[in-house]
Amino acid sequence: MASLWGGRFEKEMDDIVKKFNASIGFDQRMYNEDIDGSIAHVTMLGEQGIVTKEEADQIIAGLETLREKIASGEIVFNVDDEDIHMGIESRLIAEIGDVAKKLHTARSRNDQCQVDGRLYIKKEIREVVHRLLYLESVILEKAEKYADSITVGFTHIQHAQPITIGFIFMAYFQMFKRDIERLMDTYDRMNLCPLGACAMAGTTLPTNRHRTAELLGFAAPTENAMDSVSDRDYSLEFLSNAAISMMHLSRWAEEFVWWNSQEFGFIDIDDSYCTGSSIMPQKKNPDMAELLRGKVGRVYGDMIQMFTVMKGTPMTYNKDFQEDKESLFDAIDTWKASIQIFAHMLEKTEFRMDRIEEQLSKGFLNATDIAEHFAKQGIPFREAHSIVGRMVKACENKGCDFEDLTDEELQSIDPRVNKEALGDISIKACVDARVSYGGTAPSEVRRQIKAGSQWLENLEELK
Repeated sequence: MASLWGGRFEKEMDDIVKKFNASIGFDQRMYNEDIDGSIAHVTMLGEQGIVTKEEADQIIAGLETLREKIASGEIVFNVDDEDIHMGIESRLIAEIGDVAKKLHTARSRNDQCQVDGRLYIKKEIREVVHRLLYLESVILEKAEKYADSITVGFTHIQHAQPITIGFIFMAYFQMFKRDIERLMDTYDRMNLCPLGACAMAGTTLPTNRHRTAELLGFAAPTENAMDSVSDRDYSLEFLSNAAISMMHLSRWAEEFVWWNSQEFGFIDIDDSYCTGSSIMPQKKNPDMAELLRGKVGRVYGDMIQMFTVMKGTPMTYNKDFQEDKESLFDAIDTWKASIQIFAHMLEKTEFRMDRIEEQLSKGFLNATDIAEHFAKQGIPFREAHSIVGRMVKACENKGCDFEDLTDEELQSIDPRVNKEALGDISIKACVDARVSYGGTAPSEVRRQIKAGSQWLENLEELK
């Protein structure tokens, strides 16, 4: 099949070059976006008198016919199509005749692939946000369920302070909230239409780029034609967003792996999200959590691949930019699947409070609270910190808890300290007292849940 761009060439492309050059194998997933862009473009051409109204209507009808044939599987693309733009245009010519040759007036594949890419990412941002919102709703539900349930808080994977499980859920709520906000910010910044920039310098024809932007649901046309065809910042931003969000999923998945271990035993993951061993019949492995933990490396690779493609490319369009799609598609597919799997795994995971309670007496979780209690009594915090440190050492030497230290032992550590001065140092009292804004007290966790729920309700839908 002769190429639509081959007028000045005397030879056909070598078969191996055709295969190496073609992107149709992966960019055909953007056929809807390509057809939408073409319909908007020819509608504008008709309104501007660049083609007749009848010609525009004929081309639009032909494009809709192709859409149906592609969706039904009647049209199958191959390497001769080169890319989705050429694949559709060549079939449109075969479908409706020479009038289809007017479709490419006042546009280039340079701006055409850009409008396809932006439309596609806009659609996928909406889908990813939808999945993240579902995950957030699951988190809020679980946070409410475990708002009063106390567990061990870790720093450096060491017992640190007592916290509520609901508090943990709301920490991750904030992470995924930022993911959503980043996506919405990216959406707003990329919501500009490159169609009509042509190859790099615009056109001499009387086009109306504001009209094509309006028809395609963009806020406005892009400002500079040269930048329009060379820009891939929106893809880089999207991949950066994906990498950050996947890192969040990976961090929580890592904790799921810990919590599921025999050493912790903090959670019970539903059997449907675990696998067994081919040799050890007793095993229940948290494979979905482990896969989620690992998938982030794939998305990191997609992001780095795209940054590397763009590095050192001169203005304006370069064939390198064809490499902007496979990594993007892979990141989208991986991210969406990971969010969905994690949300459903989270729904079907429960905490084993009996096992958690066994750990609350270990590691002097209330040490910081005792130091703060002394500070309330007028002891400078640095001195209070030192006093409690010596109390910990005394307990370790004696093999006991803070409550077991006698008045004599406390007085030997510091004369300002006695059992009465300790006050209520139970784990529950320590947690209940942490009512500072953003703290772990159940009352404060419920405020965070309420604020999170309100944020979800007020979130504007992406248009």
